Amino acid sequence: MNDPKSFDLLESRFLRLRLAARAEPNPPLELRLRRLRALDRLLRENAEALAEAVSRDFGHRSPAETRLLELFPSYEAIADALGHLRGWMRPQRRRVSLWFQPASAEVRFQPLGAVGIIVPWNYPIYLAVGPLVAALAAGNRALIKMSEFTPATASLFAELIAAHFAEDEVAVVQGDAGVAHAFSQLPFDHLLFTGSTPVGHHVMRAAAENLTPVTLELGGKSPAIIGKKANFAKAVERIIVGKSLNAGQTCIAPDYVLLPAGSEQDFIESARRVFAASYPDFATTPDYTAIVNDRHFARLTELVDEARAKGAEIIELVPVARPDPATRRFPPLLLCGVKPDMRVMREEIFGPLLPLVSCGDLAQAIDYINARPRPLALYYFDTDASAIATVLDQTVSGGVTINDTLLHIAQDDLPFGGVGASGMGCYHGGEGFRTFSARKSVFRQSRLSGIGLFKAPYGARFEQLIRLLLR
Repeated sequence: MNDPKSFDLLESRFLRLRLAARAEPNPPLELRLRRLRALDRLLRENAEALAEAVSRDFGHRSPAETRLLELFPSYEAIADALGHLRGWMRPQRRRVSLWFQPASAEVRFQPLGAVGIIVPWNYPIYLAVGPLVAALAAGNRALIKMSEFTPATASLFAELIAAHFAEDEVAVVQGDAGVAHAFSQLPFDHLLFTGSTPVGHHVMRAAAENLTPVTLELGGKSPAIIGKKANFAKAVERIIVGKSLNAGQTCIAPDYVLLPAGSEQDFIESARRVFAASYPDFATTPDYTAIVNDRHFARLTELVDEARAKGAEIIELVPVARPDPATRRFPPLLLCGVKPDMRVMREEIFGPLLPLVSCGDLAQAIDYINARPRPLALYYFDTDASAIATVLDQTVSGGVTINDTLLHIAQDDLPFGGVGASGMGCYHGGEGFRTFSARKSVFRQSRLSGIGLFKAPYGARFEQLIRLLLR
């Protein structure tokens, strides 16, 4: 972002929001509800237009997929906030030590002020709306940076936000990586970024100049483990379904599968049946999503080529289909015989490639996961309660779904976030409200207070009392 005028415009938008936030430090419940309902109307009245915009940006994405993966969870997030906001806002009583009785204590939640939200391209509606719901519920003003890779969606969303909100309530900015960098340098009261781990490093460094607190929703390589007592066919089905949505361009998509040694061929055959049932005519189906742009299509091609060159076996789930650079339709591929030094095993895939890694037992699978950066999500398939408990106890990840994939993200009463390289902080539901709130500790002194007994001048009486405190 080299244009000083552009930076001045970005800064002026931020200052407008911050001034409004300072003038109204604690919006009442009804105003927050009004803003949430406005966001709901925006989405419902323009659902078809938003789905069309997303499809244009991708080259093709089924409107049904957008309704399922973006609009539905957005509606649910808003409904959850509308139903629980009164309770979230209520001060929380806290315990007072015996020595300070009969005083009282509480925690009050107040808006942080002007917050920033940086949105990725893979789910440009939901990953803008989800954080915005939390920010508005907490009483904040928000500035949103949409991805330059989804320009049609960004332009439409900016237009709709301007039509439903005052410019000092919510505003949207567009632009390239330079704009994103300048955006992350603004002195927000909180900044939430969703995107890749490498870019997350840059965002955090920029935010640190202003001591801006950050929530980083990153990625990583989310494993799926098939246990020995799992319903194998059902596990394969749910892994393939989770991987196929949005053509694998999902931060919590299964990134590789750890499965019992000797079951690879069973997995391949089952996966082929599942995919064929979901997408019976791959060449013409409107239900399969294209890769978002040429750069990402080329990156996936490079991952496959490098893995093949280093000895991996590439298994086609659709034997007659080939990646098509003209349409950016990339058919799903399984990779067997992968090695740790392959890019496909070191980088987040973000596409329809699924490596299979055989393991002798559960302990080996756990060791494999724990030897790598902590993932954003983990999926375990088994009916053995003891084995499930072992996985939950001995692995660390942002979230877990047992006997399915992806679905933990759709639970508004569960926090969503990463750990380590997969992120920091969390949001969704009440957790999002608290992320975007300042916690104010309030101590109320009573008419009677024993603390006066401890004031100077100190003497024998003080010594007697302090011995009681320090015993």
